[in-house]
Amino acid sequence: MKPSISNSDTVTQSSLRGDILFAFSLAVALYAAWKVHEVLTLLYVCALLAVVLTPVVSSVMRLHIRHRHPSRVVAILMLMLGLLLLATIFLLLTLPHLIRDARSFLQDIPHRSALMADRVRGVPLLRAVDFAAVATRLQQYATQDAGAFLYSLSTWADKLLDILTGIVLTVYFLIEGEQIYGWFISLVPPARRQRLDTTLRRASVRMERWLLGQSMLMLILAVTSGIVLALLHVRYALALAILLGVSNIIPVVGALVTGSLALLAAAMDSWTKVLSVFVFGIIYAQIENAYLTPRIMRTSVNLTGTAVLVALLLGVSFAGVAGAMVAIPTAVLVSVLVEEYVAHAPEREPPSSDNLLS
Repeated sequence: MKPSISNSDTVTQSSLRGDILFAFSLAVALYAAWKVHEVLTLLYVCALLAVVLTPVVSSVMRLHIRHRHPSRVVAILMLMLGLLLLATIFLLLTLPHLIRDARSFLQDIPHRSALMADRVRGVPLLRAVDFAAVATRLQQYATQDAGAFLYSLSTWADKLLDILTGIVLTVYFLIEGEQIYGWFISLVPPARRQRLDTTLRRASVRMERWLLGQSMLMLILAVTSGIVLALLHVRYALALAILLGVSNIIPVVGALVTGSLALLAAAMDSWTKVLSVFVFGIIYAQIENAYLTPRIMRTSVNLTGTAVLVALLLGVSFAGVAGAMVAIPTAVLVSVLVEEYVAHAPEREPPSSDNLLS
């Protein structure tokens, strides 16, 4: 007689096959996501930017133009034209100075490397360094062949293409963002949909406040550093001030890297300027961390300094500069989700007026 197979054994085998199939499908999905993680990162950055710009588009749609409100597409077009106009004015005012400073910097590298080496050689701990070889190597780097130059041009062309692709994707997300968000929310069971909707919208508000606060910090750093570097007559003051302000979009790391360039530019003239720039950097860092950041950022974003550093490290390790740029808003999103679903595990009754999908 054949042994009979009970219903429990059949259910167990079916469950085991289902678990194996689920694990295999998950592994394939993770592998596919890793293979296209650069594309996914670009999509995530564009979606995040669209989330931040959506309230601006809504404000433009509420304007009265000849007793009519602009449509969503017209509002997005007006926003993009406004941003393009601001960027054009900014480039017209700064690009000639940037080109002049960059050209002067490249011309000064081979001539001033020996002078800098003589000054550095006066430091006791650095006397054993062969600065003649360093100067020769700098001259070689400054006079590289056209092949490397063409390669750099192709690299910049790829970056420019990525930026243009990002702009197009951001526009699409702005136009169809509500439909995409509604489709995503519809995947959640109805009993939990309203709570998730309220939580994500609260995270969106914090991300908008983060961008506004970070923009203020970038502007303050650019203006103050430009004034100080100009008063100290540091070479390339305008270019360095702009780089300091723009790089501050990546907290701590961005300004630190660009600040080292300011120290290098100051070292071309005198150690007094180096000391002055270094003292300015220390004082500004103390003011920003003790006064500006708590008042501008922490009250709206509610992230500790440790959380910011951990988010930056994870973002850089995952996607480089792009990962660092979205590390803080991603940390904001994660903190809001943790606050809602971990710290406040019992479901709360969200206000019905805030739920736009109900």
